[in-house]
Amino acid sequence: MYVRDARNRDEAWLLDHIEAMGLDETSFRSRDYVIAVDEESNARAGFGRIRVHSDDGTEVCELTSIGVLDGWRRQGVGAHVIERLVDSAETEAFERVYSLTSAHDYLAQFGFEPVAEAELPDVLAERLEAKQDTLDPDAVPMRLDIDAFGMPERLRERFKTAAEDAEPAEPPEEAEDFGIDPDEATYKYDTGS
Repeated sequence: MYVRDARNRDEAWLLDHIEAMGLDETSFRSRDYVIAVDEESNARAGFGRIRVHSDDGTEVCELTSIGVLDGWRRQGVGAHVIERLVDSAETEAFERVYSLTSAHDYLAQFGFEPVAEAELPDVLAERLEAKQDTLDPDAVPMRLDIDAFGMPERLRERFKTAAEDAEPAEPPEEAEDFGIDPDEATYKYDTGS
């Protein structure tokens, strides 16, 4: 398992999964994303994005649209996507990153801390309001000083052996699935026995 920069050919896949997960696709550019990929099957497992905003002449870095596919959850995939995004932000000379999300407990384990809305750069305060109105009503602002980022060792170990969980078997169809009460229904060929 590894995390790489997204390529143009990943665009349709990204858009499909962003939409399916109800994530933010505002100002979509595939080159802003990273993707977690399984080395053996080449299956894509998760993704995330850096979005840079201009705020009164200074640039502000936001981590957004972070998602992990169902079969890959709880295996450190999201943690490694976040680590790669933080590394990319540091490479671009950012000392701090923000995230506007309801998954604040998840981000806290990496060193993210809540920040008061009044302390947000104006552009992120506007983004927070828009995000709460449309995509994530419970979103709260989080901030991370890049030097404070930490990867829990348990997530690093899980990532080393990550494998896609098999799809759960479809449960058998029951009469109730079709709006039929099996205790009251009569059937065309019912013999009454």
